[in-house]
Amino acid sequence: MTVRIILASQSAIRRTLLQNAGIACEVQPARVDEEAVKSALLAEGAPPRDVADALAELKARKISERHRDALVIGCDQVLAMDKRILSKPETPDHARDQLTAMRGKTHRLMSAAVICQGGAPIWRHVGVVQIQMRDVSNDYLDDYIARNWDSIRNSVGAYKLEEEGVRLIQRITGDHFHVMGLPLIEVISYLAARGELET
Repeated sequence: MTVRIILASQSAIRRTLLQNAGIACEVQPARVDEEAVKSALLAEGAPPRDVADALAELKARKISERHRDALVIGCDQVLAMDKRILSKPETPDHARDQLTAMRGKTHRLMSAAVICQGGAPIWRHVGVVQIQMRDVSNDYLDDYIARNWDSIRNSVGAYKLEEEGVRLIQRITGDHFHVMGLPLIEVISYLAARGELET
């Protein structure tokens, strides 16, 4: 690699995905008011895909303005179901409401990545995955939330594919990495095309 890469995300999973792919990166989370930005975009009628893209760009741009020579990767993930966007649950009851609403249904998970350099975006991608949830019992949902609250409170939709949340899922149509929160194959393809990765 010939250029410094910064991940503008506090997600341990995104960092691990990059590192496991042999991509060395620094981590500098971008502090942005995601809910305020999301609310403003939705009030303007922005579709979920655009919300994910805009938040990813905002994070990448913020860090890129301080590190202009680096490639800064900003990411965001949006869950859309029945024409609404679900956010990270605020309480266990909120998680239960979300999971109950999703039970037995299909939702879309949008995983956006934007790469900035010199304070401006130079590449972007939004991967879309369709996820069908199992029709699990109320008792299982209660037990699941009690066991996993400390982890799922940081995940849209109150589940993580890499943890017990995979038991809630019936079928995934799309890229596994998009579910994990990073369109990894597309990022690798871009970095390789730039000559930043040996292929």
